[in-house]
Amino acid sequence: MEEDVFQQRTDLSGLTQRIYAIRSEIGKVIIGQTKMLDLLIIGLLCDGHILIEGVPGVAKTLTAKLVAKIIDVDFSRIQFTPDLMPSDVVGTSVFNPKEGDFYFKPGPVFSNIILIDEINRAPAKTQAALFEVMEERQVTVDGVTHEMRFPFIILATQNPVEQEGTYRLPEAQLDRFIFKIDVQYPNLQEEIAILKTQHGNTQAVLVQQVNKILSVNDIQEYRAIIQGIIVEPRLIEFIARIVIETRNNPALYLGASPRASLAILRASKAVAAIKGRDFVTPEDIIEMATPVLRHRIILTPEKEMEGVTADELIESILKAIEVPR
Repeated sequence: MEEDVFQQRTDLSGLTQRIYAIRSEIGKVIIGQTKMLDLLIIGLLCDGHILIEGVPGVAKTLTAKLVAKIIDVDFSRIQFTPDLMPSDVVGTSVFNPKEGDFYFKPGPVFSNIILIDEINRAPAKTQAALFEVMEERQVTVDGVTHEMRFPFIILATQNPVEQEGTYRLPEAQLDRFIFKIDVQYPNLQEEIAILKTQHGNTQAVLVQQVNKILSVNDIQEYRAIIQGIIVEPRLIEFIARIVIETRNNPALYLGASPRASLAILRASKAVAAIKGRDFVTPEDIIEMATPVLRHRIILTPEKEMEGVTADELIESILKAIEVPR
């Protein structure tokens, strides 16, 4: 993402410098995967949970861990398995024999950045334990509500290839992720660079060299700045037209919800700020539409049998709508 040069009304220099520093730090370990990294940063600035999908070995988990490492907050990792129970995630009430009563023992979800590895390996009962905390940033156990600390972001990974022993995420849960990132294999040059980088140092040594860049106050400040990014009414209408078209498209069994419209709006403002602009352009909206929508729409069985993908259908929808200028 290149930084645009123009006369701006909001000082974004501090934000853009930090983003450059984040890319530089993570670049010590991760070669390529710039799109995944940019979307992770945007999701962080938008206060959105992110689903990362890709085959094993493409640095999904490692990149998520590095994003957590550059922020001066607490981090926890939960490995989802078929025998994982909801109490293993959110916590449970434990009896205290000395006091003769129960006290709440928080689970690993009580952190700032939570990496859920292979989220689709846990059954529906355990997946449902995340519904409340993802949307409302709170957990209710035995009638008592426990608030999450700021910031609270869930980064979840899943493998799209292996289906044995997995449980498909329900649409209601998918809708709670601001993005679904499809991670691709590196190209030849990136593969060579990966081999050269880790030929001289082990991955563990490289990870230790990554420094913290952001504090909690920084995140609060940058989110406030992004909230003030200008979006003209014609661009708000453009976002609405895109989402409405997913509901009316005959190739789709399920279209996107109003939550998708809000996600595109927030993500477009964040990507504009990262590029050094205090206003959103149609290109920002188009760039963010696919990662926001790809997991929220369901193609009709006929289209799936034809081999049409969600990304291809979103691209055709974007081309059919007049871009405001």
